[in-house]
This record gives sequence, structure tokens and C-alpha cells, in this order.
Amino acid sequence: MNTHIVIFFMFSCGFQADGDLTCRILGKNTMSGLSKDGDLVIGGVFPVFGTLEDTGTLFTTAPQKAKCFGFDFDVFRWVQMMVFAIEEINMNNRLLPNITLGYRILDNCASPAETVRAGLILANGPEEVDSNSSCPSPVTAVITSNSLHIARAIGNFGIPLVSYTSTCVCLSNKRVFPTFSRTIPSDFFQAKAFAQLVKHFGWTWIGTIQADNEYGIFGIQSFTKEVVKYGVCIAFTENILSTYSRTKILQLVDIIKKSTVKVILAFASERDLYPLMQEIVGQNITGIQWIASEDWVTAARPSTEEIFKSFGGTIGLATRKMAIPKFKDFLLNIRPSLDSEKSLLTAFWENVFGCTLLLKVQSSKETASRGSTKICNGNERLDQTGHTFFDVSQLRVTYNVHKAVYAVAYALHDLLFCEKEENNTIRLCGDIARIEPWQVPAGVCSESCPPGTRRAARKGQPICCFDCIPCADGTIANTTGAAECHQCPQDYWSNTRKDSCILRDIQFLSYYDAMGITLTTVSLFGLCLTVATISVFFSFRSTPIVKANNSELSSLLLFSLLLCFLCPLTFIGQPTAWSCMLRHTAFGITFALCISCVLGKTIVVVTAFRATLPSNNMAKNFGPIQQKIIVCSCTAVQVVICVLWLSLKPPFPDKNFKLSNKKIILECNTGSEIAFYAVLGYIGLLAATCLVLAFLARKLPDNFNEAKLITFSMLIFCAVWVTFIPAYVSSPGKYTVAVEIFAILSSTFGLLLCIFAPKCYIILLKPEKNTRKQIMGKIPSKRL
Repeated sequence: MNTHIVIFFMFSCGFQADGDLTCRILGKNTMSGLSKDGDLVIGGVFPVFGTLEDTGTLFTTAPQKAKCFGFDFDVFRWVQMMVFAIEEINMNNRLLPNITLGYRILDNCASPAETVRAGLILANGPEEVDSNSSCPSPVTAVITSNSLHIARAIGNFGIPLVSYTSTCVCLSNKRVFPTFSRTIPSDFFQAKAFAQLVKHFGWTWIGTIQADNEYGIFGIQSFTKEVVKYGVCIAFTENILSTYSRTKILQLVDIIKKSTVKVILAFASERDLYPLMQEIVGQNITGIQWIASEDWVTAARPSTEEIFKSFGGTIGLATRKMAIPKFKDFLLNIRPSLDSEKSLLTAFWENVFGCTLLLKVQSSKETASRGSTKICNGNERLDQTGHTFFDVSQLRVTYNVHKAVYAVAYALHDLLFCEKEENNTIRLCGDIARIEPWQVPAGVCSESCPPGTRRAARKGQPICCFDCIPCADGTIANTTGAAECHQCPQDYWSNTRKDSCILRDIQFLSYYDAMGITLTTVSLFGLCLTVATISVFFSFRSTPIVKANNSELSSLLLFSLLLCFLCPLTFIGQPTAWSCMLRHTAFGITFALCISCVLGKTIVVVTAFRATLPSNNMAKNFGPIQQKIIVCSCTAVQVVICVLWLSLKPPFPDKNFKLSNKKIILECNTGSEIAFYAVLGYIGLLAATCLVLAFLARKLPDNFNEAKLITFSMLIFCAVWVTFIPAYVSSPGKYTVAVEIFAILSSTFGLLLCIFAPKCYIILLKPEKNTRKQIMGKIPSKRL
């Protein structure tokens, strides 16, 4: 009933306004606390006093001020951490510069009703309001421990709630608690960890004790759901009440004594569990392995020598601890105010020194009437007390309070100092004069994913809680909050931001590329060189050196070299159906013709040498007709291969998407790789045959030294094409075509220069050697 009355009282106070939209509060806040003005005020609700005295409610008068007792030094340290963090932020020039944070901290006496009351007080804003002012703004955020009750009371007002101790899984439901966040993991993870612990030790028969609130109930529910997967049986699940009841404690102790379990998990707060621990120690119950939730595993009272004999060896999960520089000095500088009524600082001072503080608003007679034997004046030395309050080596929950304050501060900083573009002008996003609480952690579990990212559900959490994962290469998300990234069309790729598809660059060996220009120039140079050679041979066709080197085969060879220098031009430019078929077949046939001519010349040289031997008529059987037959037949084989290739599975233009994500490589697919390698293999066979024959005839007399020239040309040819194969396979994109062109040009230049350059040298520069007498005189008859 207290809760409903308080809500009615606060609504009467905070939400009535006259016709001029001015506000006045109809009641007065009587809750203990601390406060400091600031440009922005952060609220805090802490259970400094652990027990609320029930004064009863008459329903005829306003509720009296709550009477609380049981001062908790640990909780008061949390309060001081909030004050310390706010002061630290105010001195930080980089965080919220030129903005002063204030605080308004209230004590809820660990009571659900007082928690709701404190929340509504903070939601109403300050009490002292100018009668001519507009309705006051509430606090920008509330930092609290017992979050469930306050979240239900003021969550719909859009006020952010940041908890430093609330681990209940139920609070993760953003539909019910849209403004809640925390700086401590939820019990979902703690329950999973406990289940893994039980599995690790092989415990299959355990008992559970839960606090009679959402923390204990949801914690044990989560644990049970996880642990049954491992075949563990729960012997009993008992509640422990927040309100002390010796009868209930004795019943619970009796259940533990009669049960056969040796392992018990207690999901409760240290404050609720401590009376049970005392009774277990008093009845000398030992031999039980206790598993402790984070709320009591590191508490001071269960770690005493008295409790150890029953609870020694307890296993639990602790929150992270952290050292906070200068915090101890801050605590040692606490001073009570003597000018006001009894406050939290006053209660702290009196509990530390065990005295009654003499306030200026009280007379010494009034103070003495309390019956205290010790009076203190506020000048006592805290550093001489040796109290555990000043032990800052185990700052666990205290550290979570520190993180909570900073989380609010950073949210305010992002709100006030962000920039956005509006009407082509940049302005700050927030205005401190018009800031609203709902604008501060945003009422969502996870912020909407920006374009270029997708939502990824967090395992074991509601669908509203997710992470934003960047889209993979080639996929985009062009909307905010996209659930999936969409694949770009094949000819497109994702941009850097992954929010739009852009057309891939098309790459092929072009006549306009530097490489294409270079190869075209070299090819045309070789063409011109061949034409010049043909001109020289035609002009000097009647000279002995031209006649002696089989002018018909030489002319056919020069013609084939001319075609070989033209072949690279079919490889350059954007591939088409005709260019792909032409480039491979033209290359295969022209090179087969070229090597066939060289083979014919080699056979001529060998037979001519053999003809000088006695009783050898081979030369008669190898005349011009036979030479033409050899060239035509060798070339015809390649023509047949190429015709079959074009008929069955011809080359075709293709788009290669595999070599580069951002580029489309236009290339000629060979169609049939067997046919392609058959063409290359046949050319290699002809070249190898020429090389062997020329090598065998390399020691012929000088007038037949063309065999040496053919040997050199074939060595170059074979070396080029042997190295071509690995280079061709490993070269990416347009470089594959460039390697093939380079091999064609290199081998063609090798044939042209090795076979014809020496002859042109004699014809043009040494004409005195180009005589029949010179050629015939060099035949030493005795060698034969």
C-alpha cells in the first residue's frame, strides 16, 4: 500500500501546472541524501541504510519521513565514488568542457517503496522552483542499484537508468525496460558460468537457494535451464526472504540438514543471506560446498573467521576490480556539514567515530538528551580510524559506479558536442538549455546499424540486442538497421563504405595502355625489320649467298616471320568472338609454318652434307618438290588441329571475376584446353626436331654454317617457350596476354636475327665475300 500512496503523492506534486504553465510542488522531499547544483544533474539512488522501520500508514495524514537504520559503509563508498567521478569529470577539460555536472543522491533504505519514491522525486526535478519559471527538467539520468522497481516507475518517462549492481536477466527486455542499461553483466552469463562449473566438477545432485526477488528467481531459473542440459538434478530450490524471519531461516536450515546434497548454489545478496549463514554456523553444519553469486562472494562479513568453518572453500564469480587513483585521498577528505539537519554525511561521521555530531541547528542540551556519551564536532581525523571503509584494494561494485557515471558523461558529451549538417550549415546536435533525458544511453538495447553494416544477433539475448557487423566485400546494406547485406550484381562491387554497388573497372590489354603501346611498337618494329630483310633478299636474289641458302625456303620463312610479327596485334584490344578465335589459330598456324620452313632448311643442310659423301644419292631424293611437301604437310597438321578446335570448342571472350574483386578481367577463354596445349605441343615438337637435326649438323664446313645459325635460333626459341608456360600460368589478368605476346615476339626476333642477320651483314657490309669463288673455295675436299 505504501507504494501506491507514494505514487499518488508524487503525481500530485510533480504534474500539476496552472494555466500559465508554471509549476509548484505540493509537498516536500524528506528523503536523506546529498546534492550539488550543476548545469546538468545526474540522479543517484543508493541503499545506504539497509533496513526501513515500518511506521505504519493511517491514510488520514501525509506519510511520515522514513526511519532507516543499519548504515552500510560499502554502499556509502559507492555514493562517494559517484561524487568523486562527477568532480573528476568537472575538472576534465576534454570531457564536457565548460559544463558543470551536479548530482542529486537519495537513500532508499533498501526498500522497494522508497526506491519508487526516490525515482519519482528525481523525475520531478528540483524542489525549489521560481514561481514565474516554466516546469523544471528532471535529472538527465539516474544511477541506481535496485533497478527493477525504479525502472517500472519512471522508465516510461524516458529517463535513462544505469545500474551498477542489477544483474537480473529480466532487465534485458528492452520492450519492458527501454531506458535501462548497466555496467555489470547480466545473470544470464553468470548462470552459464555456474553451469559450466558444475559440469566441470561432475556434480549432478545439488541444491539451490534464491533471494525472494527478481535477482534470485531469474538467476536460479537461468541456471536451472542451463544445468539440466548436462544431466544435473536439482534437489531443492528454496527462497530466502528480504525481510528477516527466524522461522523461515530455521525451516531452510532444517531442509539443508535433512538433504543429502553436498553442493548448494546461493543466488542472493549478502544482506539477505547473512542471517542464514549465522544460523548454519551456529548449528555447526559443515561439509557443504557452497557456490556463491557475485553479490556475496567478495563481501566482508562472510569472510570472517567465525563464518569460515562452515563456508570456507566457497566458489563464486566476482566482478572485475580496479584501482582508482586518488580515491582514497578523496575519502579521507570527507567532512560533514554542521549547518544542516542530519544527512548522510552526518550519519557516516557518527558511525565511523561512534559519536553524536554536534550540529549548529541543535543545542547542546538537545544533543545530550540523546544519551550519547561521546560528542564529536567534525574535526576528527579520518586517517587515524583504520576503518575498512578506506580500504580501496577491492573496488568492484565501486568501480562499476565509476563506469556508470562516466557512461552518462560520455553520452552527454556525444549529445552536446556532436555535429550535424542542416541546411548546408554545421551546428551542434544538442542544446544544454533544452536537453531532455530521453536524448541521453537512447531507449534501445543496441543502436540501429548504419548503412554498410548488418545486424548480428547476440546469442542468448533478445532480438533487440545485436552487434553491427560490416558487410562482406561484394555485399552492401544501403539502409539503416539492415538485417542482411545484399550481394552486388556480378558486374558490380561494393564501395569502401559498403553502402552502394559500383561498376567494376574493366581491364584488358588495350592499345592505349603503356604496355599495349610498347608491345605494338615492338611488333611493328619487327614487322619493318622483316620487310627490310625481304627487300634485301629480293634485291640481291641473284647473288651467290642468297642462291646458296635455298632462296625459296628463305622467302617462305620470311613470309611466315612477317605473319608472326602481325600475330601480337590480334592479342591487343578488347576480346571479341572473332579476335579470340583468330589470335590462337593464327598464332598456331603461322608458327607451325615458320618452324616447318626452318625444319625444311635444316633437312636441306643435312642432306647437302650427306650428298658430299661417296655413294650417297639422298640429295637427288630431296629436291624442291619434296621440300615443299614437308613444309605443307607439317603445316597441314596444325591446320587440322585448329579446324577441329574451332569446330568443337572454339575460344570465346570471357569475364574473369576471380582475379580481382574490384575489376573485371576481359580475356579469351581457350574453350578447349586440350586443343590449346595440342597446338603448343605440336609447335614444340617441330622445334625440338629442328634443334636435334641442327645440333647434329653444327660441325659442317663453313659454306654450310647455316646449321649453326639454326641451332642458335632453336635454342632461343625453345628457351623462350619453356619459360613461357610457368609465366603464363602465374600471370594475372592482362599480364597473361602480355606474357604470351612477349614470347611470340622474343622467339620471332630470335629466328629472324639468328638466321638472317649474318647473311644481311655479308650482303650489305661485306660484298667481297658474296662471290661464288669465296663460297666454293671454302670447301676443303680433304675433310670429306
